[in-house]
Amino acid sequence: MSLTLTTASPDSETALRRAALYLAWASAVSVLFSIAASQILLGLAVVAVLVSRTRLRLPRIWLPLALFMAGTVLSLLLSGNMRAGLPQIRKFYVYLTLLVVFSTFRALVDVRRLMFGWAAAGGLAAIAGLVQFARKVQGARVHGGTFYDFYVWERIKGFTSNWQTFAFQMMIVLLMVGAFLLFSPRARGRAFWLCLAAAGLAGAALLMSYTRGAWLAAACAGAYLLWFRKRWLLAGVPILLGLLLWINPGSVRVRFQSAYQPREELDSNQHRVVCWKTGWAMIRAHPWFGVGPEMVLPNLMQYVPWEYRRSANRQPLPNGWYGHLHNLYIHYAAERGVPTALALLWLLAMALWDFLGALRRLPAGPGEEKAILHGAVAVIVGILVGGLFEVDLGHSEVLAPFLAVLACGYLAVESLQRQPPTKAGAAAL
Repeated sequence: MSLTLTTASPDSETALRRAALYLAWASAVSVLFSIAASQILLGLAVVAVLVSRTRLRLPRIWLPLALFMAGTVLSLLLSGNMRAGLPQIRKFYVYLTLLVVFSTFRALVDVRRLMFGWAAAGGLAAIAGLVQFARKVQGARVHGGTFYDFYVWERIKGFTSNWQTFAFQMMIVLLMVGAFLLFSPRARGRAFWLCLAAAGLAGAALLMSYTRGAWLAAACAGAYLLWFRKRWLLAGVPILLGLLLWINPGSVRVRFQSAYQPREELDSNQHRVVCWKTGWAMIRAHPWFGVGPEMVLPNLMQYVPWEYRRSANRQPLPNGWYGHLHNLYIHYAAERGVPTALALLWLLAMALWDFLGALRRLPAGPGEEKAILHGAVAVIVGILVGGLFEVDLGHSEVLAPFLAVLACGYLAVESLQRQPPTKAGAAAL
């Protein structure tokens, strides 16, 4: 019995490549609704890419990404509890987002369609979050007491399982859509109004999430966008902030004040300090390979500052979640070692360098590449700032769209590399 292998026809390969593109798009968009659906679509996209013989491509950040993954595996092997750390190895699957988006998206129109998808999906997710907020307000009235006391421990989540995840998703949508509105020549007509509505909804949901780290991250990244579009708009930011605190929707003023006047039984300021000190103790004890993936919590009490160790003569730990260290850089250094954390920083710095370098080549005035690149830089800035207070890239629902943003940024870089350089580029950044 003989087995004859046949190759797909050119038409079928073209159809499969188109299917891979659509599946990659759907995976990147659906993560705002369901991580399970997104990962199923991601798997189908990988299969379509392989079957269609699409050339597999990765941007040049593949090297620090590979080192980060290798450091994670090595840390796991040396941790002494490989089973506990396997979820972080399974999370490598999410990094296929970078591969499939960069391999299947070939034109800026594909990026633009992804941005519109994020605008629509993000707007719907924001509406879901705002509906949840309205129900929380009603629940607080029934429950009694102040709204802040009722709400701060159970905030809106949109379609996610965690308010931090939801907040950073809204930040990414807000920044990418905002960059389109500020810099794209196609931000007109129905596209303009769709994106403006999506940005408004995402901003409102982010505000009502009560996530202070995401607030600061979005503010810094938004300031970057305004600086390179209309610097005089930054002068209105303090006025807008003052007006917001005066109107005080949903007791936002109380949450804002908690950054410097915390209520110890409710606000997580001291809890974060304990996490950071514990992380530094872990880093000093295990600088090269860390305590191992998912091993922060099991080893917490061994490294927590002595004044907080539970005993008859010590005070209990402040209220809060101790499953991670609430700082992206400290957490990865403590969990996987300083070299692995530096590999992640190298990846982010390389992407920033490449995107800002590409922006310098652009002429003055609006442009599609400019919108994509400024949006990508703003998202990286937001992730970097947010990482000071949260392990934002530790959430798959945040990591997946972030990787898609990086792929889109490098697609814009490629588009510019095919064009002649302009003398006006340096002034157009």
